Amino acid sequence: MGQTEKWWKNAVVYQIYPRSFQDSNGDGIGDLPGIIQRLDYLETLGIDAVWLSPVCRSPQDDNGYDISDYQDIDPMFGTLSDMETLIREAGKRGIRIIMDLVLNHTSDEHPWFREALKGRDNPYHDYYVWRDGKEGVLPNDLRACFGGPAWEWVPELGQYYLHQFSVRQPDLNWESPKVRREIYDMILWWMEKGVGGFRLDVIDQIAKEPDRMITNNGPRLHEFIQELSRETFQKGDLITVGEAWGATTELAKRYSNPDGSEFSMVFQFEHIGLDQQEGGEKWDLAPLPFRKLKEVLGKWQTALYGCGWNSLFWNNHDLPRIVSRWGNDCVYRTESAKMLAVLLHGMQGTPYIYQGEELGMTNARYSIEDYRDIELLNMYRERIAKGYPKEQVMESVYAKGRDNARTPMQWDAGPQAGFTDGTPWIKVNPNHQEINAASQVGVEGSVFEFYRKLIVLRKTFPIFADGRFEMLLEDDEEIFAYRREDTESRLLVVCNFFGNTVSRPISKLCGGMDLILTNYGSSADSPSTSCETLRPYEARIYYQHK
Repeated sequence: MGQTEKWWKNAVVYQIYPRSFQDSNGDGIGDLPGIIQRLDYLETLGIDAVWLSPVCRSPQDDNGYDISDYQDIDPMFGTLSDMETLIREAGKRGIRIIMDLVLNHTSDEHPWFREALKGRDNPYHDYYVWRDGKEGVLPNDLRACFGGPAWEWVPELGQYYLHQFSVRQPDLNWESPKVRREIYDMILWWMEKGVGGFRLDVIDQIAKEPDRMITNNGPRLHEFIQELSRETFQKGDLITVGEAWGATTELAKRYSNPDGSEFSMVFQFEHIGLDQQEGGEKWDLAPLPFRKLKEVLGKWQTALYGCGWNSLFWNNHDLPRIVSRWGNDCVYRTESAKMLAVLLHGMQGTPYIYQGEELGMTNARYSIEDYRDIELLNMYRERIAKGYPKEQVMESVYAKGRDNARTPMQWDAGPQAGFTDGTPWIKVNPNHQEINAASQVGVEGSVFEFYRKLIVLRKTFPIFADGRFEMLLEDDEEIFAYRREDTESRLLVVCNFFGNTVSRPISKLCGGMDLILTNYGSSADSPSTSCETLRPYEARIYYQHK
């Protein structure tokens, strides 16, 4: 099947972080029955698929990204029967369920790892990555992503095991054909249950070669992925997206080859790392280089045209809220949230909306004891120990902490934002009294209704999926503008990315085109005094049928 026939080209995906979406039983943790309760809300929004962050059985050392049973649901989220009900009820509303698969590592409580610990001769020992050694003498200097060495000593075996993340997340050995077969059989089992696709966590790390200090993009990576696709994904009509922090445009062409040999698309993060100090970590804050942002997004649009496919996103469960990050979460929260939506959804690719993004939810500012994320807390301890000023460390937490995305979904202005009748696992953002779904659904001018309009536009005009991309005003320090064009129509997107009122010769770009969407009032009355004047965070979409 050619890429032009793929349903996901015209789809909009909504990401749910289950523990923070809707609690149905009062334990303060979101669950699958809670998601089922909110399916009508998602249908109203108009999305086509829901990507669930991990719901498989897990000790929750890393919020479910440490799986102890791939073929069961963690009791905190419900039961396997609940999952089957969710798949069925979502399907009735035209919504597919995308599962989050963690195939680079398991929990240390997975039966495979427990068996592997029993001895070097155990059949499961080879399912993981081991190196002989002496206690205190590490195999090499590899570091774990969550801090500290990537090796953990097991005295009973006289060996170290590799963990690229938490010490409780031992890496799987993809060099083992038995490991790969186990994984394929598990995926086929979920496909039989009606799952509509998979998001593959840190998939570019499965082909690591730790002795050569290679953690991602290893030599056998595409061989492994192509076998995975051949044995599983190609046997169904699925959407598949690989998380690949190390992806380049050339690698992405392989990941998202239209022949379907690997994935539908890839999550790449080049734009996400722009507001940090060069050579530093994400916590080392720096202003967003706006022209670089345009260069990066434009590059991905043009490089993959006709030979790959983009994932379009600002937010996910690992990233801060975009309206706080690159918008204005105070005076112009509504306008900047809408502008960022226009900028993204006007591009070629499959857009991903992270829960609450469609409401303009913002970052939170808590005391350190109110945060829950293992990465954030490790960073805080390490930097305080190194002598960083607490105020500086907390500014990094406020700006980039993953818990910014994990605060409970804001359904209404009531206690705990309508998320739970109990005590939430992480504090609700106090601004839920002003920012919530109840105050926006069906309310003209709200961020929610604006997202609905954008989704309708994407489904109405084929140019959103098929049109070529051309960046305009490349050197402009305040305007993000681009043109999309196909054989039958033209589309123009113009966004004032900042909070100043500016004047630009927009009429030269939009001559003969109709204004079909704006984030200031209706399209009829939008351009204020002149079509050349753009108000703070103003965004417009123009269209012309040739």
